[in-house]
Amino acid sequence: MDRRGWGLVVGSFVIALALELLPLPTWAEPARPAWVVAVLLWWCLFAPQRANVGSAFVLGILMDVLKGSVLGQHALALTLTAFLAARFHLQLRVFPMWQQSTMVGILALLVGGLLWWTDGMAGQPSSLLLRLPAAITTGLLWPWLAELMRGTARRSDPL
Repeated sequence: MDRRGWGLVVGSFVIALALELLPLPTWAEPARPAWVVAVLLWWCLFAPQRANVGSAFVLGILMDVLKGSVLGQHALALTLTAFLAARFHLQLRVFPMWQQSTMVGILALLVGGLLWWTDGMAGQPSSLLLRLPAAITTGLLWPWLAELMRGTARRSDPL
């Protein structure tokens, strides 16, 4: 991959990390979209040669450090999600947009469930129901994000 391709992948992940860390009002925090999950899923579905399980692991470690969570918590969740997306990318990418949105929401809920589970194992109890609004907003965000990413990738570096 050339320099422009790397810049596009890294740039999209940096923007997703910034959006993930952007402060929100307390009432809106549970509904924060999983930006990193959505961007990672887009790359794994539509350009799996550019972002894969290895990049998901590195991105997860970065999220662990930036959010101050248990080291490896986000890495485990993102790695498993990237594996599932990469494994089924040929099937998922031909789904209609509403089915893709549903699958992205389910995968975001899987990430939330894994984070809930690892929080419980680490002695930091939380509610699994608090993870549901983020999965819903991530699924609802998917059509807009997918089109934005597709247009940006097409303009800067044809896939």
